[in-house]
Amino acid sequence: MEQAADRMNMSVRYVRRLIATRRIAFHRIGRSVRLTTVDVDAHITAGRVEPLTASDVWSGMRSVI
Repeated sequence: MEQAADRMNMSVRYVRRLIATRRIAFHRIGRSVRLTTVDVDAHITAGRVEPLTASDVWSGMRSVI
């Protein structure tokens, strides 16, 4: 979990919360919880938000008017 927290640049508490709410895939081996780098990377990629362009802003404005 410490390595996953470092990879995401977040706290271990945040990673534990992700696991508790099942917002990230994990493997349970007995009482141990393991995260793969693929799952951590997928979680990071899923949270990516693309920036708005000027055309996106103006097309949204036309629908309001």
